[in-house]
Amino acid sequence: MHSRSRRVARPALAAVTATVAAVALALTGCAGQGSGGSNANTDQNGKITLSFWNGNTGPDGPAMQKVVDAFNASQSKVVVKNVTMPWDTLYQKLLTGATSKGGPDIVALDFSRVPAYASQGLFQPIDDYYAGGAHDTAKLPKTAIDASKYDGKNYGVPVDIATTMMYYNKALFTKAGLDPNKPPTTWDEFAAMVPKLTTTPAGAAKPDQYAIALADHETVDMYPPFLWNAGGDIVSSDNKKSELDSPASLTALNFWVDLVKNKQASPIGLSGADADKLFATGKAAIEINGPWATTGYKQAGIDFGVVRPFAGPSGNAILADVETMALPAKDDKATKEAAYQFMHYWTLEKSQKTWSEGSGFAPLEPEVGAQITDNPYPAIFGAKDVVDDSRILLPGLQSGSSIVQDIFYPSLQKALNGQGSVDEVFKAASQQVQAKLDQK
Repeated sequence: MHSRSRRVARPALAAVTATVAAVALALTGCAGQGSGGSNANTDQNGKITLSFWNGNTGPDGPAMQKVVDAFNASQSKVVVKNVTMPWDTLYQKLLTGATSKGGPDIVALDFSRVPAYASQGLFQPIDDYYAGGAHDTAKLPKTAIDASKYDGKNYGVPVDIATTMMYYNKALFTKAGLDPNKPPTTWDEFAAMVPKLTTTPAGAAKPDQYAIALADHETVDMYPPFLWNAGGDIVSSDNKKSELDSPASLTALNFWVDLVKNKQASPIGLSGADADKLFATGKAAIEINGPWATTGYKQAGIDFGVVRPFAGPSGNAILADVETMALPAKDDKATKEAAYQFMHYWTLEKSQKTWSEGSGFAPLEPEVGAQITDNPYPAIFGAKDVVDDSRILLPGLQSGSSIVQDIFYPSLQKALNGQGSVDEVFKAASQQVQAKLDQK
């Protein structure tokens, strides 16, 4: 179910950033062509062909191709060539492709990757796309727009926004004597249900069923929203100060480590794939996941509901991921203008409806989700209140992925395995995060 790797794990970008810097330095003469000049992809009739790189090779691929085909048929001046490849391949090729003649003119990528390329000048800022009303960007979710910002400039136009919601197994709720139509809405409600939803057979050493499948590595970021909803965070909003040792963050971490470690709400050591399997096999009553999981769970025969995750004591922010379209710095003025035409077309209501119907992902506009009658999930994951309350993890922070993967999750695993108290472990982790933030 975690098939869309650009959304799942936030791969460490330290090595990628270093390689990008080296490539940028070596190819400085090839970049920065955005001020004008002729485009090698323009034919004698003035038609421009744009190479659009993306990693949408799964069920979402045909939906993207339909939108591309519709755009190409809608006018005669621009042709978009849809070039799909696995996400890991795309990121590897982009290191040199962003500055090469045969590289992409538009590239779709996860928002968390933008800082590594933008910081080295391999992407060009496109704030002028949002200026004025020509592209009707006021209708786009603020979270999706802001996801591609780095150092005060915007480098992308959203492809989609994928919120993470709470899946719950109605049969397991009924079995536990709980109302299958009333999943928990707060942390305290969930904590009160744990003794009923986590079950251990007589004489067994461990449960055969868990209240929730909470992955602690290689996963959708399930734990960071817990910090948000207690008033904490991993780093401050200006990306300058670690917040891991703040009272609010420690309150959240103590609450959830206690539920998992001492109350056995979830197994310890789950990867994202492990958590998916636990829920898909009816061994966990709840999982927090994105819209890509609905098909797999239906195929597994699980009778599930999808609702907002339970609220914390200070809020109910919802984790979201954003795929965005960026422009390499090599794109000249004509290429940029042609790319803007496609970007705008992508955000039109008819395009979003095609994309959402075919991919199952929520459209960028909540009103469009309501028009999709053969699949209830785009409207659920894209509901206005859900999108309005959505947040992305560590936007605009070059070291964000390294902080999450190399510091936060290893520290979480230490705390869950009893290798120090939560306060001890995360105060030490906070110092590591601060050192990372202080690096220039």
